[in-house]
Amino acid sequence: MEMHQVRYFLAVCETLNFTRAAEQCNVAQPSLTRAIHNLEEELGGPLFRRERRRTHLTDLGRLVQPHLATMLAESEAARREAQSFATLDTAPLRLGIMCTIGPTRMIGFLARLRAKVPAAELTLRETGGRILVDELMEGALDVAIVALPDLPERFDTYPLFSERYTVAFGPGHRFEGLNAVTLADLDGADYLMRVNCEFPDLRANHYKLAAPKVNIVYSSEREDWIQALVVAGMGCAVMPEHLPMLPGIGTRLLVNPEMSRTVSMVTVAGRRFSPAVSALVNLAKAHDWAAAR
Repeated sequence: MEMHQVRYFLAVCETLNFTRAAEQCNVAQPSLTRAIHNLEEELGGPLFRRERRRTHLTDLGRLVQPHLATMLAESEAARREAQSFATLDTAPLRLGIMCTIGPTRMIGFLARLRAKVPAAELTLRETGGRILVDELMEGALDVAIVALPDLPERFDTYPLFSERYTVAFGPGHRFEGLNAVTLADLDGADYLMRVNCEFPDLRANHYKLAAPKVNIVYSSEREDWIQALVVAGMGCAVMPEHLPMLPGIGTRLLVNPEMSRTVSMVTVAGRRFSPAVSALVNLAKAHDWAAAR
């Protein structure tokens, strides 16, 4: 069954006249008649009964008419959406952002994306980096922005910016008297564990450093809970330097060695981009991330 056969059939249903239906479809009447005959053979019986100058639907014709009308409507809707997709009239984008990446660096980029692709229907997914990588591979995301020390070879990785690690603490903490904090300084400290933080993997796998001997008093996936507990004096935490901090949080640079992470845009190698995704990727590559504070 071909869509032109469906279109011709529905035109005859509307006009109940093969000649007028052919004119409406801008096709020669023999071609229309032949197409409907082929459709009848495929469906197993006559669709119209022609009596002198009058044409009527058969019982089979009445039975299939609503189904073929729905088929044509959905086909045309799919074509319109495909055309809009190709011309960026509508542009669905699914962007994953690792939940430990602060919005400060992202706002300017997202504003430029909106100006460049005003029809973008952007869905942001914020969660742990490993989850984003899995969802990107499964096709649930178009692009991910993560800060992970290692990624599968299946991905194309585009570094965007780097940021150092700091130690965050509340008012009156002993770290207030230091200009910077070393890993050794963390020994014996009450510590608040950010579950989605990539720092432990980076410290162990990239820098080959042993973990400080801290007292983990609380672990959470939520940055706001960790920061609220820092302000309350419950402990300290390692955080990237550009993560927005609650009022009352003090920070010192983590040194000896100074450690940093690279935030990268990640896509699946070889996967074709839609026009909207291509616009996002190219804009991210050209964006001045260093100026985004």
